[in-house]
Amino acid sequence: MTLLIPEIASHFTRRLLVTAAFSCTLVMATSPVASAAETSDDVIIADFESSDYGAWNVQGTAFGPGPAQGTLPGQMAVEGFLGNGLVNTFYEGDQSTGTLTSPSFEIQRDWIGFLIGGGKNETSLALQLIVDGNVVRSATGPNDQAGGSERLEQDAWDVRELKGKQASIRIIDQATGGWGHINVDQLVQTDQQPPSPVRNAERRLLADARYLNFPIKNGASKKQVTLLVDGQIAVVNTMELAGGEIADEKADWWAPMDVSRWAGKELTIRIDRVAASSNALDAIELMDERKRADNVYREAKRGQFHFSPIRGWNNDPNGMVYYNGEYYLFFQHNPYGWNWGNMHWGHAVSHDLVHWTELGDKLLPDDMGPMFSGGAIVDWNNTSGFGKDGEPPMVLFYTAAGSPTVQGLAFSNDGRNFTKYDGNPILGQVTPGNRDPKVIWHGPTQRWVMVLYVLLDGKHTIHFYTSANLKDWELASVTEGDAPGGRYLYECPEFFELAIDGDPNNKRWVLTAADSSYAIGHFDGKNFTPEQERLPGHQGRGFYAAQTFSDIPKEDGRRIMIGWWQTPTGGMPFNQSMTIPLVLKLVSTDKGPRLTFSPAEELHVLRDRTHTFDAFDLSPNDDNPIDHIRNELIELRLEFTPRDATEVVLNLRDVMIVYDPSLEQLRVDDQTASAPLVDGKQRLTVYVDRTGVEVFASGGRCYVPLPFEMQPENQRLHFETRGGSIQVDSLEVHELKSAWPKD
Repeated sequence: MTLLIPEIASHFTRRLLVTAAFSCTLVMATSPVASAAETSDDVIIADFESSDYGAWNVQGTAFGPGPAQGTLPGQMAVEGFLGNGLVNTFYEGDQSTGTLTSPSFEIQRDWIGFLIGGGKNETSLALQLIVDGNVVRSATGPNDQAGGSERLEQDAWDVRELKGKQASIRIIDQATGGWGHINVDQLVQTDQQPPSPVRNAERRLLADARYLNFPIKNGASKKQVTLLVDGQIAVVNTMELAGGEIADEKADWWAPMDVSRWAGKELTIRIDRVAASSNALDAIELMDERKRADNVYREAKRGQFHFSPIRGWNNDPNGMVYYNGEYYLFFQHNPYGWNWGNMHWGHAVSHDLVHWTELGDKLLPDDMGPMFSGGAIVDWNNTSGFGKDGEPPMVLFYTAAGSPTVQGLAFSNDGRNFTKYDGNPILGQVTPGNRDPKVIWHGPTQRWVMVLYVLLDGKHTIHFYTSANLKDWELASVTEGDAPGGRYLYECPEFFELAIDGDPNNKRWVLTAADSSYAIGHFDGKNFTPEQERLPGHQGRGFYAAQTFSDIPKEDGRRIMIGWWQTPTGGMPFNQSMTIPLVLKLVSTDKGPRLTFSPAEELHVLRDRTHTFDAFDLSPNDDNPIDHIRNELIELRLEFTPRDATEVVLNLRDVMIVYDPSLEQLRVDDQTASAPLVDGKQRLTVYVDRTGVEVFASGGRCYVPLPFEMQPENQRLHFETRGGSIQVDSLEVHELKSAWPKD
């Protein structure tokens, strides 16, 4: 899966799409006990505002040369600390470990207050109070799964029974991997009880309606929210709950959780830490409707023919499969946040690749971790034994991104209800950086093949496994994916076979990576032998982790791809979307076979009003031939033969699309792409939605997706040439209608 959170380096720094912020250093007090502040009786133990740790004893590498000045490289934004410095053990990443111990001091006040954040592990990541060599008080951070927040929050120990004793503070970091660090600041002795959080606050209710609606405040402090059913943990998420810290805080949007599967059972909602004044639990509403859902699919920034979830964040498409007459699109989904986190598998189906119906989340985080990316197949011969009543099962393969990170499967006999295999994991952890299983059937060897991304000894690799029953897997081979100029074949692999120029006797296997770079070669069921590698896929931006549909009927014969389209929608209760469906082919070129991308013909159903132009010449001083057309949703198809024009220009709602015939280059906004003439002509197809454009040129050899936030009032279309003329062989402009239901 595409990771987002500290997943760029591990599968954490990226998926959050969180870019690393720069950091400085932290500092602590140098004397055993600082003097009481002039304006209070409080005694500052350490505020970490110095350039080094002074008399504190430092062991290991996790604490760096001194207190950090906030966020460290590769880390999500650190917030909630006071002043400029804090202890932040993300120094050189989560792999570093160590301890930091204060000089001895006398406990003089009733309370020791502190700010704390980072990873949650009571034994390996802890702030400890030591008296007579024993740990008498301890605290840890709030995060123990992918996602979460680096915010520090106020906490305190009651030390009245320890007054007059000598003590020391010890901060330990013996954890590695995701969230293997701790943040600490502002250690203070005080007689005034700090506003410590209420821990494990709970509310019980009967599941007599369909949805629990959670109030979400974007940017609020993240809380771990656990749902228990009849006392047993069902699912754990992190949420930016409105009212978690500030009473009566207004929600930006409401996140529904479907609890109908537990109808009639007792539900317990547990929040790990809330302010004493919090009303977050009381604000959660159990009702039969999604709260504030009256405007779904009609929101101002909703892409009108690009799939996006009803609520929350989406990223990678997962488990794309054709089953029982429907296209299945699963996707990485955070139902309870606008940003990456809480990875579920969302679920939508379509009969035509255009109109999608969302059916709720099917794979929920469990005790093996959040549900990262993977694929799906139909087990036609029931090799797995999951089939029932002679019907083949659909089988999903996913990464459970806990500790360890492993591969699991789930199956369904109706495409609606899914059961996780009780023998999971089907593949144990290879390395902590193993994920995104894609499974295919290899006919010649009569075996299943799993393609898995593995970060192995610091190198990007694709591991090939084989199985007879989808449950038991053997390693067959390893393909290295590093390139001199940077990573190659990095995560979210896809693997399929295509005929060159449609010739069934001349086929090649294609191995793609998350950024759509690809290799072409041969596959014998165990070993992939590339003929050409490091070939570029798309030439735009905001396109990632694409997957193709498996099990499309042979009479169709197409290889259809959908990618994650990184289209932020600020101010909306949903974020990101998917590309339009793309048909892939392999065509011959003078450099060898190459992938082409074309919009699926099913999109023609969106055409509402068509403007067709007979062939004509266009020169610089001619009138704009499409000036009279106004619509926010457009499909434009243009074929032209260059003459002496230096540029051919389309301005579609302020997205500039410029073709240079002499260089055979296409520029879309700030992206430049190679777009060769084919038979002396250029053919452009452009889809314009509220969230951006997708541009196709050169018979599909050039594909430029581009997220772009359109201004709703600007629906102007413009077409001109510069420096000379062209012959327009054909021009069609289709005004499109929304794919979403009107009601």
